[in-house]
Amino acid sequence: MKLNELKPAKGAIKKSKRVGHGPGSGHGKTSTKGAKGDQSRSGYRVKFGYEGGQMPITRRIPKRGFTNIFKKHYEIVNVELLNRLDAGAEVSPEYLKEKGYIKGGKLLKILGQGELSKPLSVKAHKFSKTAEEKILKAKGKIEKIS
Repeated sequence: MKLNELKPAKGAIKKSKRVGHGPGSGHGKTSTKGAKGDQSRSGYRVKFGYEGGQMPITRRIPKRGFTNIFKKHYEIVNVELLNRLDAGAEVSPEYLKEKGYIKGGKLLKILGQGELSKPLSVKAHKFSKTAEEKILKAKGKIEKIS
């Protein structure tokens, strides 16, 4: 088989409906659009969410709650993940992003799940009490970024 011999499968290509080609075509006069009304006019388009005069679903469903645009979003890292890093390393949000442990763009919070056996210098925006205790117990340092 050559490139010039390729053609679509039988039935894959369908001729488009030719409208407005006289009464004998079966699609003449009103060109399958019916008589009068919005849908028979040129340029007609259904508006997004329009349900033919029925009350739209966006208006039928009750609106509840609210979104706080000032909420602070934290990237969470547990102490057990810090155990994977080299001893004596200076851990910061940039360092963790570089290593691929966090995505970045958010504030960093260290939580206390797991154990820590290496002394690390950790910089983060927030620490849980247990995380603080475990880092200090492992002879590490804590620095809060504001």
